[in-house]
Amino acid sequence: MNERAFDQLLNIKTEGSGKGFGKALHYHRYEPTPYAALELLFREYELKSSDHVVDFGCGKGRSNFYIHYLSNATVKGVEMNEAIYQEATQNRDRYWKKARSRKGQIQFYCCLAEEYKIDPSDNRFYFFNPFSIEIFMKVINNILQSVEKARRDIELIIYYCSDEYLFFLENQTAFELKKEVILPGFNDRNPSERFLIYRLDNK
Repeated sequence: MNERAFDQLLNIKTEGSGKGFGKALHYHRYEPTPYAALELLFREYELKSSDHVVDFGCGKGRSNFYIHYLSNATVKGVEMNEAIYQEATQNRDRYWKKARSRKGQIQFYCCLAEEYKIDPSDNRFYFFNPFSIEIFMKVINNILQSVEKARRDIELIIYYCSDEYLFFLENQTAFELKKEVILPGFNDRNPSERFLIYRLDNK
């Protein structure tokens, strides 16, 4: 299915990209993960209904709704742009009209990523190149502090991972690369078009 067909299946509107955020230089413009890339990811990576997924820089919520539709996991989206956040909540209302029988929850938060308070149940974190390495480091440190208080296994799902993200995770954290999901047709054009799964075992 194409992008529009998937949106229609989920009863949401997530096409298009966002404009820049003016002075918010550390935050990148909204751009949804292609549905074709999400399909390839979840052929090789499993989420359980017991997982709690946080999508940083969730935009209009495409990844959130796709993940919930696929796995019934609880999903949370963190978005700093209030106008886009409002579109995400409107999408949630539309989505539930077709997905009332599904379990799990979908929540959205309008705040800076580094200000989101990590819940002890949050155990999967999704990033699609949402912000600078400075913000990424703050968010990862927030996750690590949460794990110190409530020990659990953590996984990061990173799409279009920058070299700065990679260097930080590999050299300054205990996260280890669990899986690399190559995207045929995407990766041929740009080697950054891939998913990297990093895991932190803490049980």
